[in-house]
Amino acid sequence: MRAPFLLLTRIAVFFALIAGSANLALAATKNTAVYYLALGDSLSVGGQPGLTGQTQPTSQGYADDLYQILVKKTPNLQLAKLGCIGESTYTMIYGGVCSYSLKSQLNAAVAFLEAHAGAVTLVTIDIGANDLLPCVGGASINLSCISAAFSSVQTYLPQILSTLRATAPTVPIAAMNYYDPLLAEWLQGSAGQQLALQSAQLLGQFNALLGGIYGGFGVPVGDVAKAFHTSDFTSLVSVSGLGQVPLNVALVCSWTWMCTPPPLGPNIHPNVVGYEVITYAIFVVLPHP
Repeated sequence: MRAPFLLLTRIAVFFALIAGSANLALAATKNTAVYYLALGDSLSVGGQPGLTGQTQPTSQGYADDLYQILVKKTPNLQLAKLGCIGESTYTMIYGGVCSYSLKSQLNAAVAFLEAHAGAVTLVTIDIGANDLLPCVGGASINLSCISAAFSSVQTYLPQILSTLRATAPTVPIAAMNYYDPLLAEWLQGSAGQQLALQSAQLLGQFNALLGGIYGGFGVPVGDVAKAFHTSDFTSLVSVSGLGQVPLNVALVCSWTWMCTPPPLGPNIHPNVVGYEVITYAIFVVLPHP
C-alpha cells in the first residue's frame, strides 16, 4: 500500500542522496583499500523476511545503500558488515547470539579495526532494539522489562563505545535511533491504538537515552524516528484499503513489513524503501568537509 506522497518521498530521498554524495570527503589513498565497517543488530545487515517469513540478511540494507553512495567518492572503499540478527547491547559485548571466532561482535570489531588500522574511514552502529523487543507480547508492554532494558543499554552501550573509541580514536562513528514498528497496532482497534500511543511514547524516551549516550562520545545520530514521523498521530493521510490513518502509521506500513500479510509479514524490519529512508537519515549526519 503506497499513497502517492510516499512514492514522491522515495524519489526525493534518492535524488538527495545522489546530489549529496559528491560533498562527502573520506580520507583515502587511491591505490589502497579502505573500509566502511557496519556494526549492530539486524538493521546493520539489511534484515528482511525471506520466503518463509524468517528474517535473513540481505544486500539491500542501509549499510549497503550507504556504501553505494560513498564508493562513488572513494572507489577503493570496501564494506565490512559484522552485524548480528538478534544482537542486544549485552550480547554485542559477551556473545551468544551469532557465531564469531572471537566470541562476540565487539571483539570481532576490535580485531578488524586493529588489523586495518589507519584504513577504516567510517563505522556505523545501531544497537538497542533487541534490548526492548522482548518486553512486548501480544497486545501489551511489560513496563518492568522496559525499565530493565533501559538500564541494560545505560550499562552496556557506553562500554561498546568506549572500546571502539579506545581502539580507533580518530575513526568517524555514526549511529541511528529507531522507528516504531508497533505503530502498526493502530489498525487493530481501540486496544491497538492505545498500544501504539504507549509504544511511541516509550520509544521517544528510549531514543532520547540513545542520543544522550552517543552524544557523550561525540557520535552523531541519524534521526530515523523523525524521518518516519514516529510521533505524528495528528496528521491524517488516506491509504488504499485502510482509509484515513495517522501519518506515522501510514509510513510504518509503507516502509516496513509490519502491515504485510503472512508469510512475509508482519515483520518489524524495513523494506527497500524504508532502508533508503534510514540511509539518508544517517548520511546527513556524516562528517562533511
